[in-house]
Amino acid sequence: MATAPLPPRRTRRALRAAGLVALSSLGLAACASSGASSNTAGASSKSPIPLVVYSAQGYAPAEINAFTKATGIPVRFDNNSTGPLLTQIEASRNNPNWGLLWVDGPTAFAALDRQGLLLRGFEPAVSWNSLGRTSIPADKSWVPTGVTLAGAVVYDSTKVKNPPTSWNELTSPQWKNAIGTNDPAQSGPTYPFIAGVMNALGGVSAGERYFEALKANGLVIHPTNGPTLQALTAGQIRLALVQSSAGIGAEATDRSLRVEYLNPVTMLPSCIGIDAKAPAAEQAEAKRFAEYVLSPAGQKVMQSGDPTGDSLYYPVLNGVKPLPLLPSLASVHTQYINPYTWGARESALTQWFDSHIVQ
Repeated sequence: MATAPLPPRRTRRALRAAGLVALSSLGLAACASSGASSNTAGASSKSPIPLVVYSAQGYAPAEINAFTKATGIPVRFDNNSTGPLLTQIEASRNNPNWGLLWVDGPTAFAALDRQGLLLRGFEPAVSWNSLGRTSIPADKSWVPTGVTLAGAVVYDSTKVKNPPTSWNELTSPQWKNAIGTNDPAQSGPTYPFIAGVMNALGGVSAGERYFEALKANGLVIHPTNGPTLQALTAGQIRLALVQSSAGIGAEATDRSLRVEYLNPVTMLPSCIGIDAKAPAAEQAEAKRFAEYVLSPAGQKVMQSGDPTGDSLYYPVLNGVKPLPLLPSLASVHTQYINPYTWGARESALTQWFDSHIVQ
């Protein structure tokens, strides 16, 4: 279900002054990955202004409810896939309607940072582990909240006895018309997956040739993780290239499914960014939200809010253990990609992928 757009920020300021901000037309969408929903607390002229959260995370509705209950800060929530949320941010860049963005993939945040759209210099006072420290940008323009993997291979073990062991193997006749993945224009984890493959192959040109070879071999594109996995379980494809959390969640609910990781698989931090043009009061609320997410209470909600989906992440904090379903990262060949290098290319490569591979 789509949400109605917020009025422009200058209109929202007037509404706040009149004590009418509760009449804003933004509603809460049902969460696509978990079926959960979030309540929007009303505001009066004496209440905190609403924090506008854009998020594609499956645990976001539960986290928002817990945050509002703990702090009294009302939240207006736009729940959508990453691609449409980024489109909304770009369309309103001169008069933004959002306060905080929470999605997977630092490349998108690097692109926003290059445009001066993110608040810089904020970092919660927490005990980062090595994943967290590696995921923080030098200018502190976004906050990592967890790490998944982009481009996990999911298959039905009753039908696939010898899964692929390398990326190049996917272009072989054995996998003709058998592979599915997501559309990067819709799915947040998919562009980092594409960029990661290109990075591992040596650059954009080699990567474009690779994906053209996959298309020639019958690559099937679906919008997001859910439809791609549905195509797998329906027998329309034999391999699904999706986010690790979605694959592990599917494996937990269908005993025939297995998840493998080809060498290398790309690290995919989930991130929070704050609108650089938001009013100071809303920025302060957004900082409190990020701090709450990384608090012990917030981490419990992240790990319980979408137990067969986005909750299956690797924590970025010392003292927080990943859920038991997750494999040890020591058993997986991983890589980080430079979010600024690949973030600068995201728009052009997403357009290339949609015109050359999706079409």
